[in-house]
Amino acid sequence: MFAHRARALALTAVAAVAALGLSACGAASTGSTASAVIPELKPDQKVEITFESYNLAQAGTWTDTIMGLVNDFQKAHPNITVHAQPPQGGGATGSNTVSSVQTQLLAGHAPDVAQLTFDTLDFSATQLGAQPISDLVGQDAIDKALGGEHPFHPNAKHLADWNGKTYGIPYVFSTPVLFYNATKLADAGITNPDFSTWDKVEKAAEAVTAKTGKPSLDISCTSIGGNWCMQGLFKSNGAQVLSDDRKSIQFGSDAAIDTVTKLSGLTKDGVLRNADSSAQMEGLAKGDTAFLLTTSALQGMLMQASAKGGWQLKNAAMPQFGTKQAVPTNSGSALFILSQDPAKQRAGWELIKWMTSDKAYTEISSKIGYLPLRPGLTQQGGALYDWAQKNPLLAPNLAQLDRLQPWVSYPGNSYVQVDDILGKAVEAVVYYGKDPKSTMQDAAKRAQDLIAH
Repeated sequence: MFAHRARALALTAVAAVAALGLSACGAASTGSTASAVIPELKPDQKVEITFESYNLAQAGTWTDTIMGLVNDFQKAHPNITVHAQPPQGGGATGSNTVSSVQTQLLAGHAPDVAQLTFDTLDFSATQLGAQPISDLVGQDAIDKALGGEHPFHPNAKHLADWNGKTYGIPYVFSTPVLFYNATKLADAGITNPDFSTWDKVEKAAEAVTAKTGKPSLDISCTSIGGNWCMQGLFKSNGAQVLSDDRKSIQFGSDAAIDTVTKLSGLTKDGVLRNADSSAQMEGLAKGDTAFLLTTSALQGMLMQASAKGGWQLKNAAMPQFGTKQAVPTNSGSALFILSQDPAKQRAGWELIKWMTSDKAYTEISSKIGYLPLRPGLTQQGGALYDWAQKNPLLAPNLAQLDRLQPWVSYPGNSYVQVDDILGKAVEAVVYYGKDPKSTMQDAAKRAQDLIAH
């Protein structure tokens, strides 16, 4: 995806599923129907499954790459037919993963395998009917799938585990990366920039803004849909959005207030542009801005734009606040099995293994720009070694994987509303000059009321 999610999820579908008591899959969400390991498919056993991926909602590199992998899977597994589809009902890329599943669930034909964003983990495991994969295939099979010649990074392996069980296999994600137009910076007299801190970023942005006469910086984290990386900015400044016991909203804390206050200063100083996520994606690509902190899933698109536009694309790790080390959070998604049919579950597991294999990450990382969750592929002898050596844009993103902290999902059925409340509060402070303390504390109180029910 683009790792950020626009807040367009259909809350009516949540209510409808809750009203039904999830009768179709309530038992599965507790793992009670998955006590026995599902049988292997027989050589002549034909199975059809539906695979829903939000990467298929974006034309070009994303769809071409994923469909190429699906087609290769079917060639290698001629007894399994995969019907690949984007989330149903439209909406922004990555914005309606759960609501799409819910709508289809109510109609009696949910996808068998679905790509769901990490902020839905609590809901997917406890309410949506995602099957505990470790129960379906056994922990040994999970360990084997995540291992191999180029094993998953330790910080990636368990991002979709819930209450001691593996509900999803991490699939595609990034960390927040600062992309910039090195040509535009050189025109402003900046040739060897140091973007290790926000103060240094602001100084460089001021120079570009003075040259161009308009704001030169976009931060996707501070716009609606960017809460996955806003969590990283909070953590980088000593704040967090949810307590460790998952009972208390904490984005009204002094540290959280200080974080948005500092970011609002970038707007007041004239360097941070007020733009939505779509405009931000286009801004750097078209040359309207010089800086964009966002997911590396935009890397392929930005590389094409820079080549076409004749400017040099570079990037850096997420800047830090003063002397505090930056804490990157992950964007993205995991692959979940939703089917309750054992044959479809087995076919779905085979597909998940394929889509998270060495081959898959070789394609996904080199063509789209997502992190290779099997980092050994980038080392000497790995399939991505030559590509990594020629692609310096990978280095900041890959290095941040070593310091990764998870994108936190909120508890309960109102997790989307909680995220909306936070996103609107951040925008109000950062872009519209609202009082940081009262705005963030009010938002935290309203969010707390939602998770307390």
